[in-house]
This record gives sequence, C-alpha cells and structure tokens, in this order.
Amino acid sequence: MERLKNMGLKRSFVLLASLCLLASAAMAAGICIACRQIAGGYPHGGIAIALDGTVTELAQPTAEQMRVLRLLNGIEMVSIAVLPVGGLGLASVLFYRLKLKRPISILQMGMERVRAHDLDFTIPAVSGDELGQVCGAFEAMRAELLRTNRQLWRQAEERKRLNAAFAHDLRNPVTVLKGTVKLLRRGGAEEQALDRLDAYTRRIEQYVEAMSGIQRLEQLPVQRGPVSLARLGEELEETVRLLAPALERSCTVPEAGQAALDHGLFLTAAENLIANAARFARTRVDISLRAGGGFLTLAVADDGPGFPPELLKTGPKPFGQQSGEADHLGMGLYGSALLCRKHGGELRLKNCPGAAALASFQIGGQA
Repeated sequence: MERLKNMGLKRSFVLLASLCLLASAAMAAGICIACRQIAGGYPHGGIAIALDGTVTELAQPTAEQMRVLRLLNGIEMVSIAVLPVGGLGLASVLFYRLKLKRPISILQMGMERVRAHDLDFTIPAVSGDELGQVCGAFEAMRAELLRTNRQLWRQAEERKRLNAAFAHDLRNPVTVLKGTVKLLRRGGAEEQALDRLDAYTRRIEQYVEAMSGIQRLEQLPVQRGPVSLARLGEELEETVRLLAPALERSCTVPEAGQAALDHGLFLTAAENLIANAARFARTRVDISLRAGGGFLTLAVADDGPGFPPELLKTGPKPFGQQSGEADHLGMGLYGSALLCRKHGGELRLKNCPGAAALASFQIGGQA
C-alpha cells in the first residue's frame, strides 16, 4: 500500500486497472466453467455415431431443461461482457479512494480557509505522487502568504506607531509655539519670543525631515552635539511654564557644564514627560536636571494620582490607554523610553510619597 501511495498517478491507475481486469477475467472464466459443467449434466438431444457406423438418437432435453440451458448460456455471455467493465469500474473507485480522495479533500479545505482569510493551518504531506507535489506546493504558497501577511501587518503596526509618535511629538512644540504667539500678541519679551519661534521652527523642520526618511520609530537617527546645561535649564523652565501654566512648578538645573546629546530628541523626551505630568498633576510639577558619573538625569515629578500598577509592572507600551482616555494613547512615555535607549540610557517610572508620580530618564551624554 505504501508503494502504491508513492507511485505516480498514471502507473498506479494502470496497475489497479490491470489487477481488476485480471480478477474480472478470472471470475468470468470461473463462471463459464461452472456453467458448462452444470450444462454437461443435461441432455442436449441429437444423434451419436459409433465407430461401426451405428447411429443412436440421444435423449432430447425437456422444456424445463432447455430453459436452464438457455439461462446458463446467458450467464456465460453476460459474465464475459459485464465483468471486465465492472473490473474497470472497480479500478476507478479504488484509484479515487486510494489516490485522489484525501489530497482533493485537503486541497478543498485549504482553499476554503484561504478564501476565509485564515492561513493558520498546515497542509500535511499525503503522498509522493503528482497530487502530493501539488499539496506540497500549496503548503509552500500558504506559508509564504502567511509570512507576507505577518510582515505587512508588522509594517502597518510600525507605520501606525510612527504616525502616532509623529503626531504626539509635534503636539508639545506646537503648544509652545502657540504660547509664544500669545506672548507676542501681548507685546511681551519680543526678542526672546522670536528666538524661541526660530528655534522651535527649526527643530520641527529637522524632526519632520528625520521622521519622513524612516520606516520604524526605532530607526530615528541620533545626532549628538555639545549643549550647555544652562541652556537646557532655560528651555526646561520655558517648557514647563508653557505646558503647565496653571500649576505650581520648580526647575532645578546645574549652573555650569555641558552634555553631548541630540538636542532635539532630548527636548522631545523632556516635553513628553512634562506634558504627561501636567496632564495628571493636581497642583504642582517639579523638574530637576543632574549630571554625574558620565550620565545626564532628568526627573519630572507631579502630585497626581500616580502611575497605574500595570504600567509600572510592564513599562510603557504604544497605544496603551491609561485612565480610560481615548486620546491618551501612551505614546509619550513610550517615545521617551525609546529616545532614552537610543542615547544609551533608560526611563524609570515610580510612585513616591509626597510626589505621587516620578518619571526620570538617564542618558549617557555628560561631556
């Protein structure tokens, strides 16, 4: 049976047809012999001529015997004509059941599941014949379709994350620009406001250019350069003032020193933490910037309800909604964590007495 299973379709059909024809021919011969033996016991009439020329009239069969003889003759004719055809029919049935039925049903099942957009199945190896090869080719096609679909899904998810991060990270600079425009309209600190407009416009331009050339958020390039800590302090103070205007705030920064970092990405990560703190703080946001041990550490604390336990356990995830807010998709903390890693550091989240939520990131960038 195993040999027949791996035999080609043409050879297997010829083999089954030959065997069935031989079997039917043997059955037909056996029936003919049996009928003639039975008919030999009946009188056939006629005459018998002996060697000496004597003629003897043989007994004539009765009407009943004639009907039996005709019936036996008919059985012989029918068996000779029908049994070979039946043998071919039996060969076809056996060929279908042994060689065609299972692979055809498997292929039909596979086509139905592919039509239903379900590729999470496998086509087993059924035989070594042509249909087995077709099943193997179908399985290879299914696996390739599944791999391609998963790749497209991952690309769609990456694009979704990239678009969400792009929209989220532009929100804070735009807020700062809006606040600066308000100051200009009130006629306050025009030179400083114009400098801020120029700096944030160039930063947004660089960010848009960087995001337009990547396929995944992790591919965002890091361009380090020396930045004074005093300048970072001024920018942090201005950012918290514009993002949390109604809250009490403090900003502690070293008076001297430099850091080697991507200025734009640092401010993006800092703005994400400050905006997140301003969103959930009740009355106060505190910011501190420290340098030491070859690292630069920024800590942002607020007196809000604190981080959810699940967030502290698993870390920030993209599109992870907190507090049931549909517009708060978790991209801020996730983006900050990613930008910290790209600077050789990490983002840390914890809940503390006196400061309900404390987010700090450490980057390798002290000059």
